Amino acid sequence: MRFSIYLLILLIVIVWYAVVPLSGGFFIRYKWRKFRNQFTNMRLSPFLDYRLYRHLKNDSGVFCFIGEIESITDTHTLWIKGKYLTIPVSLEPPPDSQTYNGKTGDGSALIKTKCYLLPKHEGEGEGDAPEQIRWNRVSTLSEGIKVFVGGQIKTLNNRFTFLSTKEKPLTVIFYSCSDEKLTNGIIRAARTRNEYWNSLTPISLAVGALSLIYIAALYLDRPAYFLTFICAFAAVFIPIFPFLPPGLIFTVLYRRFTWYARKQRVNSDLSNFKQMLNDSVNPDLFARDLLEAKRYTVRAYSMEAIAWALMFIGVAINIIFMFIILNYFRIISF
Repeated sequence: MRFSIYLLILLIVIVWYAVVPLSGGFFIRYKWRKFRNQFTNMRLSPFLDYRLYRHLKNDSGVFCFIGEIESITDTHTLWIKGKYLTIPVSLEPPPDSQTYNGKTGDGSALIKTKCYLLPKHEGEGEGDAPEQIRWNRVSTLSEGIKVFVGGQIKTLNNRFTFLSTKEKPLTVIFYSCSDEKLTNGIIRAARTRNEYWNSLTPISLAVGALSLIYIAALYLDRPAYFLTFICAFAAVFIPIFPFLPPGLIFTVLYRRFTWYARKQRVNSDLSNFKQMLNDSVNPDLFARDLLEAKRYTVRAYSMEAIAWALMFIGVAINIIFMFIILNYFRIISF
């Protein structure tokens, strides 16, 4: 009976304190990996300038464009002004005479464009991830802020326009850094600092804590199950164990190793991007960048493994330390 209760407490801790938050973390990592891949693919597309614009046809292909916000219309059209060219971006294209049922002339379905705001941060330290913003937030951005857009150009309302389709979604990023630092800044920012803490984590921790409190309350008035009560009650506070001494030192080391692993992953992403730039242009540089990316990836995996081992050691030390204190004050005895 008691063994099954301890097993239930352990399962609650594993599922609600580890599995669910980490699952959300893996989803966040997948989401930003998809964002990075989409950006790098668009960044490798030809830059649209006035010369290319003059030779555009109805089915024009994929381009990228950099400029500043000139205006935003009520029809959800963003106008971007480049050096010699101003071009519209349809953030939420409405059906008209040239689109039917939300589709373009070739039948590709139009979708709402996702827009991102690149946060400001200096140096190579940790920064916030790009923020996905809604249409009403876009309309409040000041004139002159820089914009990167990459995707397909098609004819809409008799004008060449960047359109987002299901097959080729647009990438629209607002930023304030220099154009030279744009690629590095986006790739660096798209590596989040703490994937464990995501939208699922607060709900998961709350459900786990309430479940453990309920179990503890069931055995509060049963002296024969006092150790069961202590275990359930102590398990409620496991999420804060990493921040308590003496295991706190391992949490500090964990954060340091995860920061280093994140830096290695960023370097790997940048090497992969350079590798794609050098593909079929310079085979020697391509091979060098490929090898460099693999080295950075191996280092990142190693640092992450060490970081999580340190975290578990710190939590285990705090749990043992807690039971030693309880035994010292004769609250429990072994």
